[in-house]
Amino acid sequence: MKTRKLIFSLVLGIPLMVPGTLSAQTTTADSTLGNATLEQCIQYALKNQPYINQALIDEEIGERDIKSALSGWLPQINANGSFNHNFKQQVSVLNNNGETSFLTIGAKNTSLFSLQADQKILDAGLIQASKTAKYFREQYKQSTENTRISTVVDVSKAFYDILTSREQLNITDENIARLEKQLKDAFAQYEGGLVDKTDYKRAQISLSNSLADKKRITEMLKYKHAYLKQLIGYPVTRDLTINVNNASMESEILLDTTQQLNYRNRIEYKQLETQRELQRINTSYNKLAYLPTLSGFINYNWNYMNKEISNLYDTSYPSSVGGLTLRIPVFQGTRRIQEIRKAQLQERRLELDLIDVRNQIQSQTEAAMASYKANLNDWKTARQNVGLSQEVYNTIKVQYDEGIKTYLELMTAETDLRTSQINYLNALYSLLSSKLDVQQALGTITFQQ
Repeated sequence: MKTRKLIFSLVLGIPLMVPGTLSAQTTTADSTLGNATLEQCIQYALKNQPYINQALIDEEIGERDIKSALSGWLPQINANGSFNHNFKQQVSVLNNNGETSFLTIGAKNTSLFSLQADQKILDAGLIQASKTAKYFREQYKQSTENTRISTVVDVSKAFYDILTSREQLNITDENIARLEKQLKDAFAQYEGGLVDKTDYKRAQISLSNSLADKKRITEMLKYKHAYLKQLIGYPVTRDLTINVNNASMESEILLDTTQQLNYRNRIEYKQLETQRELQRINTSYNKLAYLPTLSGFINYNWNYMNKEISNLYDTSYPSSVGGLTLRIPVFQGTRRIQEIRKAQLQERRLELDLIDVRNQIQSQTEAAMASYKANLNDWKTARQNVGLSQEVYNTIKVQYDEGIKTYLELMTAETDLRTSQINYLNALYSLLSSKLDVQQALGTITFQQ
């Protein structure tokens, strides 16, 4: 008896245990990123980002729409049934050699069951659906690709922004350590009567400012991590750690500035070209509206008639017919002509859109390239300034310790060093961002990256 109860408990527990196990496996495989690199964040985003998954669903919806439109080429089979009770049967008047007589037509009760199959043979709408299917599929895929490219760029910038802030936090920590030592030394000199309290107060003010900067950077880092989670579709309840490596950012700064612009590399241009092809087919469809519509049909009917309802379905009187239906549009006012003219105008408008997009792409590429070159120069200058300001600070620190330089001069050198370090990081982030902008403008970023 105990064995039966144990087996029964295990059986009941299986449905509760299995989902938890599967969920844990899914979480481990898909929802945890530890010491993640940029590539890992991008790959995670391409699999889990809601906008990308929505675009993929839109692709599936579009495929269903296409198949639904093309299903009109298949036979359309319908079944119908009816029952009629004639309270007053129809009467027909007969005239035979001048004598008039009246004849009651039909039965008191009638019923009909029919099965009919229709087949389109020639139809302008179905011809259009067949021609546009390829381009609609391409349009949905291009929309998904556009979302993926934007995701790659946004995730990369957010990732670099976090790395930059982490480096700023490290610089601030180093600055705080120096200021704490300087505050301690200044206070000791003040107590020893070597200096007045001005140096001590200045050190205290600088330390307070640096501590406030650290608090601000720390809080902003929380937001930036949350923003990166949002971009990649990461669970908000889970911790996200990234691989903090300043050298990895510096290794990504170089870009071939001699690349030639090809408009067809841009997804926006491809999308407009696809729209143009669809519009051309739409223009052709309006011209095809002059064609006749031809379809075939065949049906089979089961007729039942009887004066008594209880005996209605005792005997069947079947019938069947098949044939062709031809519909020729002869005159519809000027509607078809106006639709053709409208489609041709829309086609011309899309040609102008392509010209405008080419101009925009050219302008964006030049602006992005100019920004990249300027930021590259700023980064080189900032890197040199970091080295120079470090040398100046080291020199003045030695001279201050020997009593040659004042504390104010030391603080100025300290401020210059920290400013140059922050400027270097900002220049590095701006350079990486502008490189992404150039790649996006040239159309060289793909979702595979």
